[in-house]
Order: sequence, then C-alpha cells, then structure tokens
Amino acid sequence: MIVKGKYANIIVDISHEKLDKIFQYLIPEDLKETLQPGAFVEIPFGKGNRLIKGYVMEISERAEFPEEKMKYLQGIVTNDALIESKLIQLAWWMKQNYGSTMIAALKTVLPIKKQMKPKEIRTIRLRCDESTAEEKLAYFKKKKQIARARLLEELIKEETLLYDIVISKLNITSATIQILQKQEILEVTAEQVYRNPVKKQRQEGAWVQLNESQQIVCDEIIRDMQDKLPHTYLIHGVTGSGKTEVYMELVGKVVENGRQAIVLIPEIALTYQTVMRFYKRFGDRVSTLHSRLSEGEKYDQFERAKKGEIDVMIGPRSALFTPFANLGIIIIDEEHESSYKSETMPKYHVRETAIELAKLHSASVVLGSATPSVDSYYKALAGEYRLYQLKERAIDAKMPSIYTVDLREELKKGNRSMFSEKLYLLMEEKLKKREQIMLFLNRRGYAGFVSCRACGHVMKCPHCDVSLSAHRNGKLVCHYCGYEEPNVQKCPICGSNYIGGMKAGTEQIEMLIRKAFPTARVLRMDFDTTKKKDGHEKILAAFANQEADILVGTQMIVKGHDFSNVTLVGILAADLSLNINDYRASERTFQLLTQAAGRAGRDKLAGEVVIQTYNPEHYSIRAAKKQDYEAFYYEEIGYRKLLHYPPEGYMVAILIEAGDEEKADIFSGRVADILRQNINKMKSKNNYDIINNYGAITIVGPADASIKKMNDIYRKMIYLKASNNEALIQQKDLLEEYIEAQDSKEMRIQFDFNPIMAY
Repeated sequence: MIVKGKYANIIVDISHEKLDKIFQYLIPEDLKETLQPGAFVEIPFGKGNRLIKGYVMEISERAEFPEEKMKYLQGIVTNDALIESKLIQLAWWMKQNYGSTMIAALKTVLPIKKQMKPKEIRTIRLRCDESTAEEKLAYFKKKKQIARARLLEELIKEETLLYDIVISKLNITSATIQILQKQEILEVTAEQVYRNPVKKQRQEGAWVQLNESQQIVCDEIIRDMQDKLPHTYLIHGVTGSGKTEVYMELVGKVVENGRQAIVLIPEIALTYQTVMRFYKRFGDRVSTLHSRLSEGEKYDQFERAKKGEIDVMIGPRSALFTPFANLGIIIIDEEHESSYKSETMPKYHVRETAIELAKLHSASVVLGSATPSVDSYYKALAGEYRLYQLKERAIDAKMPSIYTVDLREELKKGNRSMFSEKLYLLMEEKLKKREQIMLFLNRRGYAGFVSCRACGHVMKCPHCDVSLSAHRNGKLVCHYCGYEEPNVQKCPICGSNYIGGMKAGTEQIEMLIRKAFPTARVLRMDFDTTKKKDGHEKILAAFANQEADILVGTQMIVKGHDFSNVTLVGILAADLSLNINDYRASERTFQLLTQAAGRAGRDKLAGEVVIQTYNPEHYSIRAAKKQDYEAFYYEEIGYRKLLHYPPEGYMVAILIEAGDEEKADIFSGRVADILRQNINKMKSKNNYDIINNYGAITIVGPADASIKKMNDIYRKMIYLKASNNEALIQQKDLLEEYIEAQDSKEMRIQFDFNPIMAY
C-alpha cells in the first residue's frame, strides 16, 4: 500500500540504541508514487552532505522543521536485500492498525535494544619449540617464578590450554599470561562462538510415518507452496491427532527449498518439549527465543538468523520477529491462546500480524488447534482461511472417558474437600497401578466474580452478559458499560449464604494431596516454581521420566504436553474461567477443559478425566465433556451475533489515563464527544463505504476501568463496536490527530482492537 505525503521520516542507524533519532527529508516528485514505509534509501547527511543509507519510518504531510532547512532524499536503494526493511514495513502496518507510535512498533519488531559483546573462546598455545620451552622452564624454576613455571609446564605437556581453565583451575593471572606472551613463549587466540540456548543432546528420532489424514493436509499445503500460492490454513485436529508431525513435515519441505520457518507456541513451558522434537529432526539448524534467555543468548540467535546459520526458530510471541531473509512458513500452534495478544503498545495479535508478515515474504501461515478460536473458525467457514480437520488421534490411542461432577451435590453430601468422591477414588486407583495423574486448578479469573456455591448462580450484568466484579467499595461493577449494583450477602436465586469464590491455590492443593496420599510423589508447576531460568524444563523432564506420580498446576500444565503414562486428569474448578468479566469466558472455558482433557490417555493406556463444576449444564462444559467443538461453536456464535461481539462485529477498547481524577473524567468525556461528532458527520455525509449505517457503530462509556487507579494514574474506558473494522480504524486516526494537535502531556490514550480482556 502506497502512503502519499510530502516528507519522509527516516532513521539512519538501526543499532537500536538510536531508534528515537528521526531525520526528516523532502520527497522528490518522482518518488512520491513509489516510496513507502520500510524503504531503504540514500540520503545526504551532515554538513558535508555525505551519502548514507537509512530506512523510511513514516511518510507525512506534516513538517517537523522549517522546509527551507530540509534536504531531499537522494533515491531508493533498489538492490536492497536487508531484512530490516520488511520488519519496518510491518511496524508501520502495526502502527496503523493497532494504534501506536512508530517508535513503540519499531521496538517491538526490532527487539534487541543494544548490541551485546560476542562470546569468545580463548585458547593458549605454546609458540616456541620444545627445547626453548624447557630452557625457559628451568630458568623460571631457578628464579622461583612459580606461576610462570606452572603454566609453561602444563603447556609443554598439553601444547594448548583453554584460557578460562588456566585462570580458574591453575590460578594463573592474566598478567602472567601477558608476560609470557610478550616473551613470545606462548600465544593467545580467540574464536567467536554463538551462545546456543538449545542444549546439545540430540538423539536421532524415529521418522514418523504420517497417517492418511495427516498426509492429505501436508500434500495440499505443499502443493500450494510449490505453485507459489501461499494461503492461511487452519488445522483443526483433536488432541493427540499429530498436528506437530504435520508441522515438521511442512517445515522440512520449506527448509529443503532453502527457506526458513517460524514455529510459534503460546507458553515458555512448551518450548523445551517442542524444541527437542524439532532438534531431533533438524539438528543445530533449530533455535529458540523466549523471555527467559539472557540478553546475550537473544542477541546471538538474531545474529545467527541474519547470517543464515539457522532455519527454524521456535518460541512464544516475540519469535515472530526473527530476522529471516527468506521466510517460507509461519506456524502458530495452539492458535486460540490469549497469550498471542500483546498486553503492551502496540497491542497486536500474533495471528493477524503473522499473516501480514507472511504477505511481505510470500510465505504461508498455518494455524493449528484442537479448540480453534471462534474468530479463526468463523473465518475458515467463510473461506478466508482454508480449513483442514484431523478427527482421530494419530496412534491407536482412544479419546479419554470424561465425567462431570456437580459440586453442588458434593456439598449436599457434606463433602467440602477440593476432591470429589469420584476423583478421589480414581486417584487412588491410578496410584496403585503406578500410572500418572495431572491435576489442573483453573484459577483464571478467580478473583473477580461473585457466585453462589449452593446453586452455582453468578451475578451478571443485565446489559452485557458478563459477570460483575466485586469492588472494595461494596459494589458489583460491569467493566464493559459501568453498570453497578450493591454487593449481595444472600443468593437471589436460592437464598443461600454461601456467596464468594475459590480461595485455594496450587500450594494448598499440593498440601492436600500429600495429606490424602502420603506415599505419592508430587510435583507442582506454577509461577512460583518456574521463576528460575530452567524451571519449566526441570519439572516437565522429571514428570516425563516418571520421577513423580502427580503433577499439579495452573493452565501451563494443560497446553500441548505429551506424557504417555498419564491416565487421569482432574479439573478442580471448571467454573472459574466461565465467570470472568469477558465476553469470551465461555470460549476460554471450553478451550481449557478440552485441552486439559486431552492430556489423558495419549498412548496405549486408556485415559479418564473428571471435570468438577457447579454448572454442569452450561453448554461449554457439556461440549467439553463430549469433546464436541462444532456443538460449542454454533451455540457460541449465536450469542456473539445477538450481542454484536467479534467475530460478528468489531470492537476497540479506548483507555484514557490522567494523573488527576477530575481531568480523567473531563478528558474521557471529551473523547466520547469527539467520537459522537465524528459519527454524526459520517452519517450526514452518507459515508456508507466506511460505515454501513449509523446503528453499526455503538459507543459504550466512558466508565471506570476495572482498576480505577494504578500507580497514581486514573483510568477510564470507552468501548466502540462496529460492523466494519475500517470504521474503528478511522475513529482511531481521528482521535490520534486530535491528541497530537492538543499536545497535552496530562492525558494518555491507548487503543486495544478486539480486546482479549475487559479493562
């Protein structure tokens, strides 16, 4: 897309420390139709007008300096093959579509902020011949120069020594080494090496033979790639259907053709297992990027990618921006996961951003999930994505038997334990058989909603169909529209006093397990136990090696892990995610329960799953019990259509922040007024190309954010709903122009398109 304008904002140094420095140049007439963000250009620079190269960040109609002081850019560098150009084009797209400064977008796609010192291996070699060395050794001993003598003695024996070993083990100082170096007795050589976060433990993995369903998917996608007709594909495969084998086959074909692949996973916890599966097939050409790596390790992986020393990058969200020169495929595993949405500006979604990046490289995008996001499945059914389905598990393993337990009935029986009678008996049985158990505590959203433990009723907003959140001022508040009502002491449905939420955490569950089953070996996996760099890997490796009988944890244990001896999964609190103040609550609950259930019986042993819930009749729980995605989807999309929620409509959350409560109220009111004026202008102009009709845009708010005050900053929310995403982008652009014209530092505004959570 060509962006027209008179001026080009250019950065001349991509060392990342100088990203904030922008230079503005005039665009010559002959380039106004062809110049675009990301272009690699030549510009006159400094007093001597020496020609240097830079990147066009933005094309603008607004002069930042007096025009008479500006210079014209010289031209576009046509032989440019630099990777940064595509990443800058992507940053521009993110700025336009998500509402962000260009600097914030650049720092996202070019994430290394400073150049790290390369890692070196230094070696000490004997430089003189052996007879000279013996003479020198005798001299050092005679003069009682003990350190020099000890070092030379070792060099005569070994000829070469590692510098670090000499310093640490022989207790030789660098000064001693320098003296012998000056005397030409020894020499020090240095070899640059890259830090590699993938542990060198390659084993030749057995080449998996694809089944008929897997082969059909691979053949059709590979055919499109060979015909240079890349698309976006959605693979809907049940848990254990072998999606990873399909990914590896596709990556193998891409690498075979001299191109590179990015494989995205939602959690750091999945990195180890996924990397090892790819490493067994592709060896040292595989690497990983994630937040637990050191800055040096991150830097080295980007350098290796730029130099073409790796073909496959695996990791969570940030791995998308690996600087590959010839990207052929982007695979997004567990594409439904909310962690693919950035929580900081720009608030981009990996799925949409990956598709845009793939366009720049003419690459394919493959989305995979046992529980696709409603958004993706909607687009697949509409023909925007190509849909493939894997309906059977890849090996002879059967889907697990799933039981739901009504916790209301357990309460009536007097059982107030975290373990229902059914779950307790099954745990006892599996431990006797020396089979493994996973217990999943569904804590997502547990702090917000208010419910009745006797009948399961949840206090909900009458306008938005989301749960109300309890506030310290004694009120229940909706964070979509601002509706509020007094907190309740008794259930309005059954009159019970059992009002509240779940109080137990994973640590308490671990203690209860040890008390109930004292001989069981228990591992706990949550935020606290995985803080250290290799925390995830150590826990998962120990469980995979059957060093523990029970693994208890939060949602990080239910995503993508494959343990052949796990025959029982217990879901301790299915309702918690069902009642968060979010229109996607039912979708997330179905996904979590289905993914958790999918961990059981993945090999030859039969699997069983117990879902403990206060609401067994809810459609998401019924569908999860049957592992029936289609049944869930069609019921859920009906609600989305009724309430105009994505994907049946579009939404943007606008967060207005100010240091003073009164100013936050004034600013948010002003923003709402501007939005209404904009919409009225469009209505009067009959601008139906952007907005189908006035009723297609709805303004909700302003209202207090769920956390009204954070770090002494007051927060207000406005939600916009529309039937057309372009309408929302246009409103965003108009607001950005207004804020820029005001030049006010007292107000800050952020945009979140199709937000994952209510604010």
